[in-house]
Amino acid sequence: MKVLVVGGGAAGMMAAIAAAGQGHQVELLERNEKLGKKIYITGKGRCNVTNACDLEEFFTNIVSNEKFLYSSIYQYDNQAVMDFFESNGCPLKVERGNRVFPVSDHASDITKALADKMKALGVKITLHCKIEDLLLKEDGSIEGVVTAKHEKKTADRVIFATGGLSYEPTGSDGSGIRILKKYGHSIVEPKPALVPFELKEDYGARLQGLALKNVNFSIKNGKKKVYDGFGEMLFTHFGISGPLVISASSYYAKQMYGQVIKCTIDLKPALTVEQLDKRILREFEENKNKQFKNALDKLFPAKLVPVMIDLSKIDPEKKVNEVSKEERKNLVQVIKNWEMTITGTRGFREAIITQGGIGVKGVNPSTMESKIIPGLYVVGEMLDVDALTGGFNLQLAWSTGYLAGISIG
Repeated sequence: MKVLVVGGGAAGMMAAIAAAGQGHQVELLERNEKLGKKIYITGKGRCNVTNACDLEEFFTNIVSNEKFLYSSIYQYDNQAVMDFFESNGCPLKVERGNRVFPVSDHASDITKALADKMKALGVKITLHCKIEDLLLKEDGSIEGVVTAKHEKKTADRVIFATGGLSYEPTGSDGSGIRILKKYGHSIVEPKPALVPFELKEDYGARLQGLALKNVNFSIKNGKKKVYDGFGEMLFTHFGISGPLVISASSYYAKQMYGQVIKCTIDLKPALTVEQLDKRILREFEENKNKQFKNALDKLFPAKLVPVMIDLSKIDPEKKVNEVSKEERKNLVQVIKNWEMTITGTRGFREAIITQGGIGVKGVNPSTMESKIIPGLYVVGEMLDVDALTGGFNLQLAWSTGYLAGISIG
């Protein structure tokens, strides 16, 4: 069979390899001047290929449509992905949090392994080829695609892997999603996910560059806690970023997108309120003749001290032995429940992934074939599937791409 794969990212290249491995004649169409443009910037240029955790834990990191992904992930799991790259000249290593990277720390080695495998399997690569439309037969099944140069390319099967809307300079502009919407696929509104937050308060400007480690970060939708995580976060000129914030943004996108909400940081999550109060009392005892502003250096990073003084409402010039019990209790509350206001996200220009896209009810989870256009397969970030950071989203691309490729009958 002749197979066209539209999109030369992670999902598209894996789909091409899987289809060619079944003996099909495969041509991959990529709009850019090279393959895997987005792969080059993943994992800060190192490419977090997958996550080596067990599958039970893996599924807890999927944010959207976990059940839809059972077939694809069980068919081609994280171990299969690692085996693929190891056996195709790209040794891997596992780092903190079960994150998997190439030993070389070069994302280009991942793209090279995929490109070399496609070449070995006889996949034809056509670069600078943007798709404008589908070609359908009279019965509504796929016949091929129409390029931006009005060239008609026919095929028995077409695999769409054109990506979402994040990192538009890599070619992800949502055009593939718009084409499929035109032919009856339902669309879940695409939103930026795994993206930094902007704050109403000036903490970003005051604390720019400050990284907080071993803190708790949570967001609420009304009284319901939507995200609660422990780890690292970072203050930036516009607000907050870092692993905790990036993960929380996916739940914000899903449930509260566009809303102004409160978030809370617990700066000392290992201590109860009572334990923290005793710790502060010890600090105060050791520094009882110092001014309050000079007695906090063991509790906070230097950059954070002025902000904590402001929030505590304690006179910075006051001697520590003059700080009242009520003032101390208020300081404890500030440390355990530092509240700030999220006004929104940094949008698609800084989002790692797209949440939303082609509704999964219109796609067969066992094959990735469209239920609306027979012979068309939809894979990767185009689909309304997404996960947290740590290699999980690339695994979704490998798994859905592979399943589509082997499912072409």
